[in-house]
Amino acid sequence: MSINCGDQAFENVRKLIYSACDRMNISETCRLRLGECERELTVHFPVKMDDGTVKVFTGFRVVHSDTRGPSKGGIRYHPDVNLDEVRALAALMTLKTAVANLPYGGAKGAVICNPKVLSQGELERLTRRYTAEITIMIGPGSDIPAPDVGTNPQIMAWMMDTYSMGIGHSELAITTGKPIEIGGSKGRFEATGRSCTISALLAAKHLGIDIKGATVVVQGCGNVGAVSASLLAKEGCRVLAISDTKGGIYNPKGLDIEGVLAKKQETGSVTNFKEAEPITNDELLGLQCDILIPAALENQIVESNASSVKAKIIIEGANGPITPEADRVLVDKNIFTVPDILANTGGVVISYLEWVQCLQSFFWDEAEVNDYLKKIMTSAFAEILGISQKEQVDMRTAACMLALGRLATAMATRGIFP
Repeated sequence: MSINCGDQAFENVRKLIYSACDRMNISETCRLRLGECERELTVHFPVKMDDGTVKVFTGFRVVHSDTRGPSKGGIRYHPDVNLDEVRALAALMTLKTAVANLPYGGAKGAVICNPKVLSQGELERLTRRYTAEITIMIGPGSDIPAPDVGTNPQIMAWMMDTYSMGIGHSELAITTGKPIEIGGSKGRFEATGRSCTISALLAAKHLGIDIKGATVVVQGCGNVGAVSASLLAKEGCRVLAISDTKGGIYNPKGLDIEGVLAKKQETGSVTNFKEAEPITNDELLGLQCDILIPAALENQIVESNASSVKAKIIIEGANGPITPEADRVLVDKNIFTVPDILANTGGVVISYLEWVQCLQSFFWDEAEVNDYLKKIMTSAFAEILGISQKEQVDMRTAACMLALGRLATAMATRGIFP
């Protein structure tokens, strides 16, 4: 689903859900329930800063639906996040877990802050206090947080420890995306980028594009973008361009991706790579290529620049990188888009495996984890493609239809209490 930051984010998700409900003749009860979030918590909490002052931060935790199982969703630390955006992201998680057929619902959390300007000590104190504030909602059998924009395995470790101290024993299954040493799953770091790669390979095969030599453009060089670029390069693709928050680089002959990533690790940006020329964000998105992966933030392809997109395939690595208005332009241009609720679902799939492993105290090796992810992605892609072809709809609409069918069945089977 494509979302817009601000007050329209959740309303845009609603529109997609309602449109698919109308197409499928979903019951009015299901439609009404999915049009609202089940639980919302806003917290304002103090944190002691390194200079001795105290600042009050605002945080959220929203559960959109737990009809199919415990709710699942990341924690976002960002200065511009707001409650409406969190609602939208929680609803996306409901659809995403249903697309992957995981026994989960959807949730999301956030704190309004800029983690880049906080010290490690300030981040820890903020995380622990925020965790204590939302403990009334989270739990290994009710609502399980994970990393998102601005958070990482260390923050998940602090959350797990804080929750564990409150209940008097270690509870590894309270968060996912943790370090391996305290119950994390192998393969978790690469999971989202790997699911984007699998999606790209499946889409290319469907369209008859030879992946060997296929041209790729990646917007974003964080976890998702970097892993996607690296894995696709290993598959024989030619990565023409990649960007980060400081700028982009382009080489028509193809970038040495491992060299680019090494330079980013060394200097903090891809812009310092010598064997490439600088490129703007708009120029990058408009490059002629086989596969475009927007893996940065929301709303990167909008109505004003959608007509300049020349990719044959778009793989949504980020959540909502395409606005609804732009999406219509891309559909008219016959660009094959694999939506976020399928393409970037690798993170939640491996989070599910981590949760199961923590509950069982039995852990799998990385090859087993990656094989499971490939199996889930391949099955979901085939189901969505089948719906797309049968109903003559785009892949985004088909993915939503698959998710809503499962949610409607679960709601009807469970009924309403009392």
